Amino acid sequence: MMMTQEVSPEASHIALVDVLEEEIVLGWLQPRERLVEEELSRRFGTKRHVVREAIFELERMGLVERVPNKGAVVRSLDPSEVRQVYDVRIALETLAAELIPLPAPTEILGDLRAIQTRHATAVEASDPRAAFHANMAFHNALFAACGNSHLVDLIRQSAKKVHGARSLTAVDPVYLRRACEEHWAMIEAMEVGDRPRLAALFRDHILPSRDVYLARFGWRK
Repeated sequence: MMMTQEVSPEASHIALVDVLEEEIVLGWLQPRERLVEEELSRRFGTKRHVVREAIFELERMGLVERVPNKGAVVRSLDPSEVRQVYDVRIALETLAAELIPLPAPTEILGDLRAIQTRHATAVEASDPRAAFHANMAFHNALFAACGNSHLVDLIRQSAKKVHGARSLTAVDPVYLRRACEEHWAMIEAMEVGDRPRLAALFRDHILPSRDVYLARFGWRK
């Protein structure tokens, strides 16, 4: 069930972008669902020009598209595009695994453990919104450890392109618990300096959302 998050009337469009991005990932906004400025303005209690700017930004990110006679809608991802983007994600994240200094510094490990504790708590509490934010924070901290900000930006951008594909697993308790286990395993691999295992975990971690999405359309892995 979708739970409306408040957005301050004085907030910038970026705050609204964050909320709508979250709702796309969690499947609360479905592919091809219309984004009507007046309705969103009323729902979030913000001005229409803020909504308009947010929709433009979501369109730039690849999460929204303009459809003739319908206006702005949540973008429906083509299976072939999803497979291609995941191929890019695997390559980028494997590279990040090769660049992270191992064994990882104590400070980085401590930050990751703290974030992952929040993530695990949210998963156990069946709080998909908190789990989503903690998951994003974990991966931001994880990839930042590679020390290459340009690579981190590319990883983040490619992940956003397939947010819609993640909606099938982002609220599923089975996949959320699996994600928790893999996060802890990544921390352990970083602590003991097991780079091959870390690279394999990075790769395998993102595959369920791809595979479930492709299976929905009858595509093989």
